[in-house]
Amino acid sequence: MSLRSKLGFRNVGMLAAFSFHAIVGIVCFVVLATIDFRLVHIGIIGILSLLTAYGLFMKRGWTLWGAVVLFLVSTVFSVYMLCFTFRIDMLRDLSLIVYLVFSWIFSVYAVLRRKSLED
Repeated sequence: MSLRSKLGFRNVGMLAAFSFHAIVGIVCFVVLATIDFRLVHIGIIGILSLLTAYGLFMKRGWTLWGAVVLFLVSTVFSVYMLCFTFRIDMLRDLSLIVYLVFSWIFSVYAVLRRKSLED
């Protein structure tokens, strides 16, 4: 029995979106705990990511709104960080670009598959 069927996902895309948001939420809390507790915006992104992952896992209708809010927050955060810290640390720049692209992909995917969230 595959992991996808054990978790109850019908398609691989929702499993990937759930995994992305859960991993981002956990990483945000690890960054918050290890670097500085004054990075409240990282904590907010982590909370929103974990709530969206929970909504995707439980197939809740409000997950669409969480994905849209997270899309806006992650876009503003990533573009702001890229504009003001570009070329200082290439690994951070690359990770912000990857995070931005994946957040766009999975947000658009959740919006397009909103019927499967309303089951």
